[in-house]
Amino acid sequence: MRWQVHSEEPLYTDRWLDVRVADVELPDGRHLDHRLIRSAPGAGAAVTDDQGRVLLIWRHRFITDTWGWEIPIGKVEDGEEPIAAAAREVEEETGWRPGPMRPLVAIQPTSGISDSVHHIFRADTATHVGPPTEAWEAERIEWVPVADTRRLIDKGDIVSGTSMAALLYLLTDA
Repeated sequence: MRWQVHSEEPLYTDRWLDVRVADVELPDGRHLDHRLIRSAPGAGAAVTDDQGRVLLIWRHRFITDTWGWEIPIGKVEDGEEPIAAAAREVEEETGWRPGPMRPLVAIQPTSGISDSVHHIFRADTATHVGPPTEAWEAERIEWVPVADTRRLIDKGDIVSGTSMAALLYLLTDA
């Protein structure tokens, strides 16, 4: 059953978000006002090494007041290709330059309210190029065994939906 969108009106817009209200008609003919968020796509990478580890950042998310392991990810800038954005984000957030990358998975983490899509790539190597240029992104940067992913999820140390999807995908891609 497809919902029909009759109109969208902006509620708030800035360089990161476009919050809207849509007049949506349900299949039974009823109408409702549905809030939605339009945003630029994101890109990140699951970077692994020859020891079966993945490069992760330990960071605090003030919105949920939680700490957790995440893959490096960020906004795809206007005119930037997602693969280039992913490589840039890895280097900015970790100080590691990923080797050749290939697509791993693309997800829409909150499709019930947002059109955001996250393009996740995989690199099997990385070269340390120095300290991260965005040191405020992470409390710690570590190479974590991919085999520990499930335990970290179960423990609540990985809660980011995008990171979780990428890391679980890595487990099936091994």
